[in-house]
Amino acid sequence: MVKNELYNLLIQLTEELKSLWRIEKMYDEDSGDCTECQEFWDKMKKDKEEHVEELKGLIKKHL
Repeated sequence: MVKNELYNLLIQLTEELKSLWRIEKMYDEDSGDCTECQEFWDKMKKDKEEHVEELKGLIKKHL
């Protein structure tokens, strides 16, 4: 059985990856010609990528 801390990290990694996928495949494209929206989604994408890497590192430590 997986400890709660590892389970929680795995669940959060899944959520971050889903969010990152939506930003890349949908939201970025839907922002159209709005530079402000494009900049926001670019920033959010970078944040999500950092979260994903940090979560992966924590998960490796708990395996």
